[in-house]
Amino acid sequence: MSIICLHNWILPSVQCQDGSSFLKRASADKLREVFLRYASLQKDGDYYMTSEDFVRKFLGLFTDATFNDESVRLLASIADTSKDGLISFVEFQAFEGLLCTPDALYKTAFQLFDRQGNGTVSYADFVDIVQKTELHSKIPFNLDSSFIKRYFGEKKNRPINYAEFTQLLHDFHEEYAMEAFRSKDPAGSGYISPLDFQDIIVKVKRHLLTPVVKDNLVAVTEGHKVSFPYFIAFTSLLNNMELIKRIYLHAAQGNRHEPVTKDELLYAAQTMSQITPLEIDILFQLTGALHQTGRIVYNDLNNISPEHYTKHITTRLAEIKAVESPADRSALIQILESTYRFALGSLAGAVGATVVYPIDLVKTRMQNQRTGSFIGEIAYRNSWDCFKKVIRHEGVLGLYRGLLPQLMGVAPEKAIKLTVNDFVRDKFTDKQGVIAGWSEIMAGGCAGASQVVFTNPLEIVKIRLQVAGEIAGGAKVRALSVVRDLGLFGLYKGARACLLRDVPFSAIYFPAYAHTKSLFADEDGYNHPLTLLAAGAIAGVPAASLVTPADVIKTRLQVVARSGQTTYTGVWDATKKIMAEEGPRAFWKGTAARVFRSSPQFGVTLVTYELLQRLFYVDFGGSHPSGSVVNKPNVIDDTAQKFNPDHIGGYRAAVPLLNGIESKFGLYLPRFGRGTTSTSTTTGS
Repeated sequence: MSIICLHNWILPSVQCQDGSSFLKRASADKLREVFLRYASLQKDGDYYMTSEDFVRKFLGLFTDATFNDESVRLLASIADTSKDGLISFVEFQAFEGLLCTPDALYKTAFQLFDRQGNGTVSYADFVDIVQKTELHSKIPFNLDSSFIKRYFGEKKNRPINYAEFTQLLHDFHEEYAMEAFRSKDPAGSGYISPLDFQDIIVKVKRHLLTPVVKDNLVAVTEGHKVSFPYFIAFTSLLNNMELIKRIYLHAAQGNRHEPVTKDELLYAAQTMSQITPLEIDILFQLTGALHQTGRIVYNDLNNISPEHYTKHITTRLAEIKAVESPADRSALIQILESTYRFALGSLAGAVGATVVYPIDLVKTRMQNQRTGSFIGEIAYRNSWDCFKKVIRHEGVLGLYRGLLPQLMGVAPEKAIKLTVNDFVRDKFTDKQGVIAGWSEIMAGGCAGASQVVFTNPLEIVKIRLQVAGEIAGGAKVRALSVVRDLGLFGLYKGARACLLRDVPFSAIYFPAYAHTKSLFADEDGYNHPLTLLAAGAIAGVPAASLVTPADVIKTRLQVVARSGQTTYTGVWDATKKIMAEEGPRAFWKGTAARVFRSSPQFGVTLVTYELLQRLFYVDFGGSHPSGSVVNKPNVIDDTAQKFNPDHIGGYRAAVPLLNGIESKFGLYLPRFGRGTTSTSTTTGS
C-alpha cells in the first residue's frame, strides 16, 4: 500500500515515509484517549472494545440496524489477535501500527484468514472465510480442487505462511473465474453464451466492474458465443488497467487529452508482454460503447478502470451536493457555481498578491526609472539595489506601500479572471473532458480581457503610490486622494495598454498551466499541491516575460510624469518615444522582477484556488479542477463516510483498507442479517 501524508491535508494515497512506516504513527496517549472513548466493556480493571464498538461505532461500518453480526465479528477479528472476541488497548495499538506498513492491505487480509492467531492460515481457516463470502453462495468454489491441493498439500494439512498467502490470494480469483467458466461449459466446447459470460463476470469479477463495463457486458459480445480465450483476455484486461494507462501515456507522450488510435496503442504495447492484441481489441470494443470515434483518451480508461482501494482526497471542511446529477444543472445553479468560484478566487488572489507584493513594488520602480529624459535620475542600478534602498530609506513597510488598494482590487480582478477562464473552458470541453488548444487560448484571452475592468483602476492607483516614495520629503500620498484626482475616466487611463498586456498574458498562461499541471500529475491524474505550485510558477515565466513591453508602456502611461520627464498621449505615442529616447532595451526593463513577481504570485494564487475548492467542496454537477481527486467512477465508496477526527495515525487508512479487501480481492462479506439478500458493493457503503 502507498500512503500520502500532506500535513493532514491529504488522506491515503501517496508515500510519506516515517521511519519504517508509510503513515505517521499516532502517539500512545492519543490512541489511548480514542480507545477509551469507544471501549464499552470493563473487565478486571481494564477496558475492552467489543466487535460492535470497533466496527460499527469506531470505524463507522455496518451502521444499518439489520447488520450482519457474523460479518462484524469477522472484521473485528482482524484487530483481535487473541481471538477472544474482545479488543484490548494493546491490540488496538498494534493494529494501528500494522495499518502504517507498506503492505498493510495484504497483512490485514492475512489476519482476517488467520482464525487461530498463530501466524499461519490452515485449509480449515481458508475454507471458513471463503464459505462466508457472497461470491461462494452464488457460485460455489470447489474447495477440493487441484488448485487448493497445490497450496495446502494433497491431504490439505499444510499451513501456509504470510508470504505464501499473498500469492494464494492473488491467484485465487483467477482460478475462480476459470472454474466458473468450466461450470457453464459442462460439455467442454470452449464456448459459453453471452448471458453466462455476463453472469460470471458480474459475480466473480464484481470488484473490477465499473458501471460502463457492467452495462455493456453483453453488448461487447455482439450476441456471439464467448470463447475461452476471449473470456481470459477480458478478465486480464480488467486486471491490467493500470498497465494499460501507462501504455496510453507512453503512446500519448504524457498528454492525457491526446486521442490515441488502436494501432498507436498496439505499437506502444509491444514492450509490454502482458498485454495482447486481443485485450486491445476488447478495450476498443468497450470504449466504442461510449463513443464511435475509434480513438481513446485517458478519461475513457478511467471509465473502465476499477477503483483503487485507496484514493487521494483532501480532508473537506465542507461538502455540499447542489444537484443530484449534471442533468439537473439549471441557470440558477450555474450562476451559483460562478459565484462560488468568484468568492474562492477573491481569497486566492489576495493571498497571492500579498506574498509577492515587495517584488511587484521593485518591478514598478525599475520600469518607471527613465534614462535620457531627466538628468541624474538613475536611482537604482538593478532590482536588488532597488530592494535594498527601499528598505534603507523607507523601512520594511515601504515594500508594502500601496498594498491595501492592491488587495481591494486584486480580489475581484483575480476572481473574475479565474471564473471567466473556468466558465469558457467548461463551455468548450466535450463529454470526454477534452478541450482543443485554440479553445484554451480563447478561454484565457477572455479571462484576460474581462479582468481589465478591475485591473486598470487598481494598477494606476497602485503604481502612483509605489513611485511616491521615490520623492524625498514629498507629501504622503493616499489611495483616496489618487482616486479623487483621477476621477472615473482617469482610472482607465492606459486601458488599451492594459488590454495589450492582460489578454496575451492570460492566453499564454492558462493553457500553459493546464498542460504543465497535467504533466506533473501522477499516474492516476492526481496533483500534489506542490505540483500545482510548480505548474503555476513555470507557466508564469513565458506569460510574464513575453508581455513585458506592454507592461512598460502601461506603466509609463499611468505614472504622473515629473518636471522634465517625457509625457505620452497614448500607446503608439509611448512606443515611439521610448524607442527613440531609450532604445529597444527599455521595453524589457523590469523583466526579471516581473517574472519573479508574476510566476510565484500566480503559482500561489492557483494552488490556493484549487485547494480551497478541495477543502470547501460543492458539487454543482459541473467540472472540478483536474487533478483534485483521482477521477474514477464509484465502484467502491471508500471515502463517502464523513471524516472521523478519531481516526488518527494508521486508522486514517483503516476504512479504505477494509474496503480494499473487497475491492481488490473480491472477498465480499454479507452486510445484512443472515438470510437477507445483499446488494451492497462494500461493507462500509
